[in-house]
Amino acid sequence: MNTVQIIGLGTGGIDDLSLKAYKALSEDIPTYTRTDRHSIIKELREKQNIESFDYFFDKYESFEDVYDGITKKIVELSEKYGKINYCTAGSPYYGDIITKKIINEYNEDLNIIIIDGMSFLDKCIKLSGFTDYNSISILDCLEVDEFSFDINSLNIITQVYDNDLASQLKIKLMEIYPEDSEVLYIEIFTEKVKKIPLYCLDQEKKYGFSTYFCILPIEISEKPLYNISNLCRIVKILRGPDGCPWDRKQTMLSIRQHVIEEAYEVVDAIDNMDYDNLVEELGDLLFQVVFHAELGSEEGYFNLSDIITNLCKKMYTRHPHVFGDVKTNNVDEALQSWEASKQKEKNINTYTENLRDVPKALSPLSRSYKVQKRAADVGFDWPDITGTLDKIKEELFEFIEEYENKNFDNMEEEFGDLLFAMVNFARFMKINPDIALNKTINKFINRFEFIEQNATKNLRQMTLKEMDELWEKSKIPKGI
Repeated sequence: MNTVQIIGLGTGGIDDLSLKAYKALSEDIPTYTRTDRHSIIKELREKQNIESFDYFFDKYESFEDVYDGITKKIVELSEKYGKINYCTAGSPYYGDIITKKIINEYNEDLNIIIIDGMSFLDKCIKLSGFTDYNSISILDCLEVDEFSFDINSLNIITQVYDNDLASQLKIKLMEIYPEDSEVLYIEIFTEKVKKIPLYCLDQEKKYGFSTYFCILPIEISEKPLYNISNLCRIVKILRGPDGCPWDRKQTMLSIRQHVIEEAYEVVDAIDNMDYDNLVEELGDLLFQVVFHAELGSEEGYFNLSDIITNLCKKMYTRHPHVFGDVKTNNVDEALQSWEASKQKEKNINTYTENLRDVPKALSPLSRSYKVQKRAADVGFDWPDITGTLDKIKEELFEFIEEYENKNFDNMEEEFGDLLFAMVNFARFMKINPDIALNKTINKFINRFEFIEQNATKNLRQMTLKEMDELWEKSKIPKGI
């Protein structure tokens, strides 16, 4: 079996090599290095011939192609010579994708010998000088997004090869951190450590595989920003022995109404296009989720991780047209795919079961809207909107008839039928009945406010005619 001897060159010169690495490099076998950009290579070349794979970085446009090319070349060379040395900076175990690919893809075909060296990561942690952190996150600049960073951890970011990558990294970080957050720029070979503000992250003169950035954890007492972990900790404290008496007393039943109220306040903020208020209201709604998760955790039923895991699984299973092999060409087909996945997941076998699956806790307007929509999905629907208008007229006349007959039991039933018909019309017109009614309620309050503000006497002393005159004035747009 052919042998590839993978040697970690560490972070310094020849004197810093391990004895085992030095002996391996002294063997009379072909030796290759991932890159010449290591201070030790020049010293080693004074004693032996070493070929570099740097030309792969010029040959291919993507790093993935570079790593694939180098890996295949190493395998070819091992077949040609029987045994070769492959040298990589730092430790083969940390950050060298080629070593990882060789182990994962050729472990059964090659005799792989790994001779470790001091990793860039170890050197970076030592150079950072920080030892009071609770956790460390090691992040690859080529793979991170704004969800990768934990503000409570020391985030060490590797593989910042050039200015473009630094600029992309800065943009991602500024989605999470304030622009003047302190960042450590660390150059491993020269042992240069410099504190810079985040907005200057892409303004350094040198970047490369030995360039690391450290984003320091934010102290809880000085936090200008928080994450979901901080919120969970706050809720746990509120529910704890020394927490808030009101929060400690609550149960899922006692606060269930708050979930509905906060959801409607979110909708109000969206309707008003009040984005500052929307941030606050979304936070209040999120608090309800986290609070319920804490209650579930205390009882041993579930926790926030269960909620998030279940949600993510649902998003994957209900979007086979995104994460699977189902093809959809438009919004309607995407919705059909969602509904089919949902029914399969919930083991809904009949159309009636699908109607009963609409939550009873929804407002009656929303529940009737959803029930009608599901019935329409199987063809139980008017061919056009004319049918819905005729049905409204029919139900209105039936309601008036029962009113004139003073049959109050039947009147309630006919009133429900009338509302149901109105909702059906709203569905055809793609009007959300809850939102429409809320807008009318708000309009009523605003016009009533106009009456009160423009009244010359107490409202209780006004006649209906006097109030109605002000009501009509309230309809006139401002500025006319």
